[in-house]
Amino acid sequence: MSLNQSIKVLFITPEITPLLKTGGLADVSAALPAALRDHKVDVRVLLPGYPRVMDGLKHKRLLATLTDTGVHGEVKLLEAELPGSGVPLLVIDYPPFYERDGGPYLDHNGLDWVDNAHRFALLSKVGAILGSTKSPLGWRPDIVQCNDWQSGLTPAYLHFSPAPNAATIMTIHNMAFQGTFPASLTTPLGLPASSYNINGMEYYGQLSFLKAGLFYANHITTVSPTYAEEIQQAPLGFGMQGLLAHRYLDLTGIVNGIDINEWNPAADKLLDHNYSVDNLAGKAANKRALQNKLGLTENPDIPLLGVISRLTHQKGLDLLPTIASFLLEYPVQIVILGSGEAGLEASFLQLAQNHPDQVATVIGFNEALSHQIEAGADIFLMPSRFEPCGLNQMYSQCYGTPPIVHSTGGLVDTVVDATPENIANGTATGFIFTHATTHGLNECIHRALDIYRDQPTWRKLQSNGMRRDFGWNKSAEEYLALYEMILKSF
Repeated sequence: MSLNQSIKVLFITPEITPLLKTGGLADVSAALPAALRDHKVDVRVLLPGYPRVMDGLKHKRLLATLTDTGVHGEVKLLEAELPGSGVPLLVIDYPPFYERDGGPYLDHNGLDWVDNAHRFALLSKVGAILGSTKSPLGWRPDIVQCNDWQSGLTPAYLHFSPAPNAATIMTIHNMAFQGTFPASLTTPLGLPASSYNINGMEYYGQLSFLKAGLFYANHITTVSPTYAEEIQQAPLGFGMQGLLAHRYLDLTGIVNGIDINEWNPAADKLLDHNYSVDNLAGKAANKRALQNKLGLTENPDIPLLGVISRLTHQKGLDLLPTIASFLLEYPVQIVILGSGEAGLEASFLQLAQNHPDQVATVIGFNEALSHQIEAGADIFLMPSRFEPCGLNQMYSQCYGTPPIVHSTGGLVDTVVDATPENIANGTATGFIFTHATTHGLNECIHRALDIYRDQPTWRKLQSNGMRRDFGWNKSAEEYLALYEMILKSF
């Protein structure tokens, strides 16, 4: 094709904001296609027709009826637009798989749906049909971009389909989720027995949707350059590091962006006081409001540390309770918002009970409070053991709240450590520690607290972070360049 024509991309996802969200993939699935369309890429998003998706779309029309999908009966393909952005959606209407109570992946008891292999094989199969000569649509994508394991079989289906087909990209948002199922499902899912092989979908005696995507896709992307390096080695390759290292020339890391309209302290409607890099008075006012709201001592001089996270081992939050008593003597205040492992929830609740003037713990998720913590905290804690990309470290910099992060994945790609050299050259925006231990975290927090005492230097850190552009434009430009490169060699 001539690259001055609009590149056509089918973007396959199991979830999308604002219709359905269980994690960051939903935000990416809404924001990246919208940003790509601003760059004249003709993107259409394919997703399952869960009840919340069907209910959230006002205008749907039947686009096609698919019969050769490997499931009983007809599969309807509906056309709609994503509320807010107008991104074109292609919705799979197949009630036996998607019209059910519970979540997209788990039932009301928190267990995987027993037919998840078939449910997401259908998503993958429809994506492959639309990217092949079998497509009933007049619109044919040049590239099919698959996201996480739920669409991982699409490259395999296309690999075993008659050419010409669209090129395929497998995008990894988190290697920890691999879509593994019994090997006996290979043929029932419509794939040849030969595909169940170490050079194929086989993964330690099981069939892996993610490995299928990584093996058969023309190119692989992930959500930060450092994570692209990390997954080529144990432990973050989760058993697939050999394959990823073998395909390193076909592996690209592109950092996610953030919604700079939603996360803008100058216009954030969820804040008590708006502020900007040129007028930080509102930030101090938000700190007072947050202290008051959560019952902490209203003192502008006590450093306030914020946490918004899943409370899990991956997120490194188990390191904090061990050193909290020493930090509180500094003194500091700590605000925690999140949920996760029962033991960690209990530890943080107990900490708040023992120190009600200094610690506030809110279990669960609260969108307004998450914005208020980003604005009201002085320092943001994000000690993740691994983090493919991460978003809160970018929100924090936008809100003048220098983050403390572990040296991993997208965290190290988006935060500039406050070393003397980086402070001097005006690039420092936060703090990075190398070893994910209590000592490493404690040392980094105290390094940040020492600089916090030096308010002129601290203001410079805040200004550096707030002036950075974390919007989706740069990411979209990198994806467009990648699409062009793939199509030139495809």
